[in-house]
Amino acid sequence: MTVPLPRTAVLTGVLTVATAFSLSACGAPDASSGGKNAATATTAEAFGGVDALAKAAKQEGTLHAIALPRDWANYGALIDGFKKKYGIKVDVENPSGSSQDEINAVTSRKGKDTAPDVLDLGSSFAQTAAQDGLLAPYMVAGFADVPDAQRDSIGRWSNDYGGYISFGCDAKRVHTCPTSFKDLLDPQYKGLVALNGSPTKSGSAFGAVYAAALANDGSFDDIQPGIDFFAKLKRIGNFTTLDSTPATVAKGKTPISIDWDYLNAGYTDEFKARGRHWTVSVPTDGKFSQYYSQAINKDAPHPAAARLWLEYLYSTEGQNIRLKGYARPALMAAMKKAGTLDKAAAAKLPKVTGTPTFPTETQQSNAKGVIATSWGQPSSG
Repeated sequence: MTVPLPRTAVLTGVLTVATAFSLSACGAPDASSGGKNAATATTAEAFGGVDALAKAAKQEGTLHAIALPRDWANYGALIDGFKKKYGIKVDVENPSGSSQDEINAVTSRKGKDTAPDVLDLGSSFAQTAAQDGLLAPYMVAGFADVPDAQRDSIGRWSNDYGGYISFGCDAKRVHTCPTSFKDLLDPQYKGLVALNGSPTKSGSAFGAVYAAALANDGSFDDIQPGIDFFAKLKRIGNFTTLDSTPATVAKGKTPISIDWDYLNAGYTDEFKARGRHWTVSVPTDGKFSQYYSQAINKDAPHPAAARLWLEYLYSTEGQNIRLKGYARPALMAAMKKAGTLDKAAAAKLPKVTGTPTFPTETQQSNAKGVIATSWGQPSSG
């Protein structure tokens, strides 16, 4: 799934009436209110309001999600908060799955009650899913406050939270944590540098390759230098093909993890309680920020619960929960202006300088194509 993925281009298009999805085929209750169908509702207001959505969602009884680790961007607290507030069960399948795994589940289970209701996708994956007609148009109450460049014009996806590509280091094994991609070439880091998955499937790994490209004379239009950098890193023995996960980090198997800053910052808190020191730095020569996007499966088995979940994620409560997990919420600027931002949580975010810029939809799509044909990382097994 991979983060501050806030720079995506606005998609344009004409909103068409979606074909109603027959829940009865899946054995689920009919999500309707006053003759209105949740599966075709593009706003909560169109369905009769959030209370009506909540009532219909309770009748459905379940939200089926996929690839939402509890320790990723504070999803554990969000899931618990949603359950407590609305009394709706949240099933999370394959919590360690990737953005591509989510899309595969949507396409392979179309029309089945095992299909995911909602998706959390790296922005480039969200754009692809929208282009492929997999997502339902839906605009949450705060949709207009999401920056234009971070949402689809008709609501098929919108950015929710994000961060910066960062280096996380286990101080016990890495005495001097690198602060730039150039530093990673130092022989002292032999066999220590890892990514969170393959960039062909993982949003964070995709972002890491983009960041490496920017650090090596590449650009949003040219990701090849980033691919070449990791090939070199592997050739000299510094890059390990073992995927970085919370488990590998905790066991010291991936001492340098290139990942979103909110994940690395979360490890810092977690390890401190265990007497271990995990440091975090945003590279000086390859600043790359990206957001993850939320979307609803067009054929969601529980359409009311899916829409209610998004309303919760983009509420002030939900966005501040993100912030407490070191993720930068998409509505951060609007909340700061409204005085609803958790200032204490905001002050703890990893420090960065400068203003991030983001690749357009076309640039990301082209970069994914280059990655698909040029990335040579073998399976970690």
